[in-house]
Amino acid sequence: MPRPRRPRSDPPAFIAPQLTKLATVPPKGAHWVHELKLDGYRLHARIAHGAVTLLTRTGLDWTARYPAIAAALGKLKVASAYIDGEICALRPDGTTSFALLQAATDHQESAQLLYFAFDLLFLEGEDVTQLTLGERKALLAELLRRAPKALRYVDHVTGDGAAFYEAACGHRAEGIVSKQLGAPYKPKERGTWLKIRCVNEEEFVIVGYTNPQGGRQHLGALLLGYYTAAGRLLYAGRAGTGMDEAELARLVKKLRPLETRTMPIDAPPPRQNRFGSPLKLSEVHWVEPKLVAQVRYLTWTADKLLRQVVYLGLREDKPARQVVREAPG
Repeated sequence: MPRPRRPRSDPPAFIAPQLTKLATVPPKGAHWVHELKLDGYRLHARIAHGAVTLLTRTGLDWTARYPAIAAALGKLKVASAYIDGEICALRPDGTTSFALLQAATDHQESAQLLYFAFDLLFLEGEDVTQLTLGERKALLAELLRRAPKALRYVDHVTGDGAAFYEAACGHRAEGIVSKQLGAPYKPKERGTWLKIRCVNEEEFVIVGYTNPQGGRQHLGALLLGYYTAAGRLLYAGRAGTGMDEAELARLVKKLRPLETRTMPIDAPPPRQNRFGSPLKLSEVHWVEPKLVAQVRYLTWTADKLLRQVVYLGLREDKPARQVVREAPG
């Protein structure tokens, strides 16, 4: 008598994503694989009975924001799946751009975007998180073999991470992510996935803003901060470039309702620094630390302030309390 078939289950409603740890150099060894680091929104794609749900790293449903991506995922020849990936916008040179992604999101132009899939956690009723990364990626590659053009499989190289990193930086990529080939998927864990940056790009909490100067409208600069592992909110510097007039208007509209008389950071910012104009606290509008900005910067100064900061956009997928400054390990 044939064994009764076990009923296939649906994917979990949400799986917490595996995280990356910052490193300064790529790891060595054939048990590591290396992928390009993407500059977009981390999104999980849950597929069940033809219905697609796009979930942020904290489990928020963003399906309505990216209907074209959801529609493309809905065309996959699969009854149930749970995919880990990132939604991105591409520059003409093929590199990803967070600023272009935010612009497309703001204008509801998801048809211009791509979903880069790099891991598979559930397939046709089966939890595959305990398979090795190599096995999971083989299943993912097969799933995406005839996928719509909006869906891309994130390929990898094995072994020589230093050469791959050098090539990635030479092509203006944000960096690389190195992963242990034989490891299972570990939600919330850091260590078996490492990120090595080519450029200094990071997220910071917006703690205030200054008055506009000259012919500028709406606001002058954003005041940025970050949390320490002990929970202190410290000042990091200012971002005054990278915002056109439309973005300045959008930001001030979001910031004004958050204004507070209480300084949210644990210590006042220095009024003077070697690389910027004096900060007049009388012109600062403090805000509740709820919004997160992504910025690019040249370096950290000796007095722990950001230098040459360029605003790239708001990170609406990440809670402010999770913005803890990373130290390379």
